[in-house]
Amino acid sequence: MRESMISQPTQDGCRHLSANEDRATPSFISWGSLKQQRRKILRSMGATLKFSMSFLAVVCLLAGCGPDAPATKSETATEAAKPAEPAVPEDIQAAAKSLLGTETQVLLFGDLAKTGKQQFLAANVIPKTPKNDNIAGTIITRAVIGENQDGQWTEIFRCDEHLKNAKGYLGLTPLSPPAGWRIQYEQDPVRGLQLYFTPVQSAADTHVLPIGVRWNPKVKRYQTMDRNYENFLLEAPTLGETPRSMLR
Repeated sequence: MRESMISQPTQDGCRHLSANEDRATPSFISWGSLKQQRRKILRSMGATLKFSMSFLAVVCLLAGCGPDAPATKSETATEAAKPAEPAVPEDIQAAAKSLLGTETQVLLFGDLAKTGKQQFLAANVIPKTPKNDNIAGTIITRAVIGENQDGQWTEIFRCDEHLKNAKGYLGLTPLSPPAGWRIQYEQDPVRGLQLYFTPVQSAADTHVLPIGVRWNPKVKRYQTMDRNYENFLLEAPTLGETPRSMLR
């Protein structure tokens, strides 16, 4: 009776197990096989991580170097496009040295006054140092303008302790010799060379007005101009005289 109850199937076709019948035991993976699978997973993850890090390094390198390359090419092209400064002719260089000595720098040369005659502007330029680095522009001790007259270079303007030409001291020249001059210049296509000399007593002199110098076509020489840079000032044979204005 007991065996028949155990082996007898139910109406729904399913066989019920009795309390004393052994159930099927599920199979388990061995510990050794788990360790092998873990090693494979770790090796796979390590290779993926190395590839990702290498790819990331390449991307960062390209991102960092990419923008600099075109800039370098552009800078090289700009430098190549700059025209080379014309060489100073030997006769001008020799004339400048004869007037100011060997430590002379030719700043400009050509038809400076728009008169058809060749002229040059040369100066003794003071090198930049920590003491004068806060003074803007070019600092000089002396300057001259030479003109080619019948094949000979002749001095027609001088700046040293004072501003002078062949007629005397130029108007507005300081009574006390300055330690140097800050020189600025520009070339006007009609009026020609325009110079601005600012006396430099010390690095603290920041409010001194520049003295304008330009070629006067009526008297055919360089003269200073009034504070409005409109009218020329006559020369004085001696220092201390009040400068007189003359219409252009």
